[in-house]
Amino acid sequence: MKIIIGLGNPGKKYEKTRHNVGFIILDKIIDKNEWRESTAGQLFYAKKEINGQEVEFIKPTTFMNNSGVATAYVYKKHPQAEIIVVHDDKDIVLGEIKVQKNRSAAGHNGVKSIIEHLGTQDFTRVRVGIAPKEKLTEDTADFVLDKFTKDEKIILDETIQKVIEEIYKII
Repeated sequence: MKIIIGLGNPGKKYEKTRHNVGFIILDKIIDKNEWRESTAGQLFYAKKEINGQEVEFIKPTTFMNNSGVATAYVYKKHPQAEIIVVHDDKDIVLGEIKVQKNRSAAGHNGVKSIIEHLGTQDFTRVRVGIAPKEKLTEDTADFVLDKFTKDEKIILDETIQKVIEEIYKII
C-alpha cells in the first residue's frame, strides 16, 4: 500500500497559495466529493486503486507545521505502507520537480514535523518548485503564503501534470 500525503494549510484563506501545492495536486487526482474527514486523524482521506495498487491520499487538517500528526496517525494504521509526501519547495524554481528519498527537511517545517513524528526521514518526497527564476527578495513566509500570479498559474498547471505522472510512476 502507498500513502500519498499532500501538504498544505487548511481553510479558504490558504487554498490557492504557493504553500498549498500539495493539496492542489491531490485535488487534481481526487474528486472533491471523494474526500472523507477523519477528526481523530486530523485529516481528509480518499482511497483509490492505481496501477493495481491500493493508494490512500491524505490532506492533513492541521496547519503545515503539524503535518506529522496526521502522517503518524495514518502510518500507525498501515505500518508497512510506503509514504510519499508531496510539497512545495522554495529552493526549486517554479516548473521543476525533484523526487528524493531519505532526505532531511531542508528547512521545510511540514516535512520537519513528519520526520519528528515518524522518527525517520526514510520516505519519498516529491518536491514541487515554487521559487521565482530570480533570487527571492521578499520574506519567505510572505512569499509561500501568497497566491500564484497569473503567469505562475500557467506554469503551475503544466507542472501539476508532470507531478501526477511522477506519482503514478512511483506507484
